[in-house]
Amino acid sequence: MAKHLQNELEKLKRKLITLSSVIEESVVKSVRSVGNKDFDLAQEVIDHDHTIDLIEVEVEEECLKILALYQPVAVDLRYVIAVLKINNDLERIGDLAVNIAEQSIYMGKQRNIKIPFDFDSMSQKTLAMLKKALDSLVQFDTSLAHQTCLDDDEVDAINREMYGKVYAGIKKDPNHVECFIRYLSISRHLERIADYATNIAEDVIYMIDGTIVRHKPEIFHHSNSLESME
Repeated sequence: MAKHLQNELEKLKRKLITLSSVIEESVVKSVRSVGNKDFDLAQEVIDHDHTIDLIEVEVEEECLKILALYQPVAVDLRYVIAVLKINNDLERIGDLAVNIAEQSIYMGKQRNIKIPFDFDSMSQKTLAMLKKALDSLVQFDTSLAHQTCLDDDEVDAINREMYGKVYAGIKKDPNHVECFIRYLSISRHLERIADYATNIAEDVIYMIDGTIVRHKPEIFHHSNSLESME
């Protein structure tokens, strides 16, 4: 029984890694489509969403099968529970990538309007957070997970600043209110992707240490302080 369970867990891990890779690629393409005004790349993200949904369902079914047939305990049970939650967050990140791609297609058809916030910085920080979160998942690395959670503050700060910049842009060029609102939406989607990356990192910490760290930012700051002293 134990050997069969470990085989099933390995199969589940491979499926999750596949989904993680596809999701990361989708987000990268959606961001690139905005910066390069690339319609084809944006449409590729939209068309590929169905594949992501199918893999997400497969991962969930694998988790439920393992719970029903093998009744895992301790570390194995934590792993399956964490995968169920991470799987859901990954699918939502995929949806946000599609939303960004849809906005990208619309914006690419409009008059060239300067993006009213630091899109490059925000998108790169968000992509870096997502990569760290997924690497922490694949490598079972809690240090990467903790760093991901700390990095979320930077993305939140850019998102907060963006509201004032969009307002200023609307005042300066009121004929393109919808364009500015759509840029606002893109910023919000990036901020949500960063939030889901944080969720994934928190679940990785739970998976490995058995510690629930949601709503406990002091844990991350304490951990970071200890690392800086070493």
